Amino acid sequence: MSRQARRPSRSARNGGGPPRRRSLRGGALAAVMVASLGATATGTAQARTYALKAADTGARITKTTKLSARQVDVTIDSPSLGKSVKTRILLPANWSAGATTTWPVLYAYHGGQDDYTSWTRNTDIEAWAAQYNVIVVMPEASNGSYADWFNYGKGGTPKWETFHTTEVRQLMERNYRAGALRAAIGNSSGAQGAFSYAARHRGMFKHVASLSGLLSMRSPGIPALLMFTNAGNGQDPFAIWGIPWVDDANWKSYDPAAQAEKLRGTKLFFSSGTTGKPGPGDPNVAPWDIGLLSEIAIGANNIEFRKTLDRLGVPYTASIYKDGRHNWPAWTREAKSVWPALMASISARRL
Repeated sequence: MSRQARRPSRSARNGGGPPRRRSLRGGALAAVMVASLGATATGTAQARTYALKAADTGARITKTTKLSARQVDVTIDSPSLGKSVKTRILLPANWSAGATTTWPVLYAYHGGQDDYTSWTRNTDIEAWAAQYNVIVVMPEASNGSYADWFNYGKGGTPKWETFHTTEVRQLMERNYRAGALRAAIGNSSGAQGAFSYAARHRGMFKHVASLSGLLSMRSPGIPALLMFTNAGNGQDPFAIWGIPWVDDANWKSYDPAAQAEKLRGTKLFFSSGTTGKPGPGDPNVAPWDIGLLSEIAIGANNIEFRKTLDRLGVPYTASIYKDGRHNWPAWTREAKSVWPALMASISARRL
């Protein structure tokens, strides 16, 4: 069924009488809600978009695809991005659309050169989530670096931070009963994004977890590394945060280390390898493999970030391990280990 399905003429609908037209439209709306929200069969429920609430920016869900009984993909038309992108949702077994209660929610952010399917494709996050009454939201982030782009001081699209922290959040809360008890986890650039969002939107998350994230963005050599990486992803590296040092105020505003005091009151977990050697489950690659070399830099960066927190007296939990490549085998181990703490922080109970 297309979103703008053709309707019959007024005479065919109600014989020309407006009261019956209103009754039918109200009944159809209720039927759409019941059919699309309560269905258990796998398939696409585009009709559901008629009943959904928009975000304050006008962002709206235009398509809903039910992948399984508790896994849903939604397409979001985002004014902040100037395009439509997808978000994957895991719903708990006790979830229902008509409930008067809300559910705690975990946002899982993916790394660069990946997409919203990353967490379900590379981990057992579905099984981890199924043990708790928690909603898990995995939004698209592309290679947007989890920022509202500076665009040489002009602003404008893409606004990935606004998409994640306003549009996706409001759409989940207004249409999927996501509550105000929130946590976030991310790998690589998604880890930096989780910590940046927690600092820039103080109180939004009860707990944030970083898996091999660059948490001190302005440390020596790190701006050049970020610029090189984003250029390799086909982006204009100067458009994201601005030109290093020239636009330092904007860089600083996104830098978790520079904003560390604002992380006080949020539970923090961060992890990374340090040796540049393969860990358990890692592929057998050459010593000069980029996944090994990059983790050396990230490990040193995480140690520096830890020193910043120590100096400020901001509490944290860190897992600075030795061997481990910048890849999913290490991130899966760390994510699985911190999962119970993330659930406890948002009062997600076991089912």
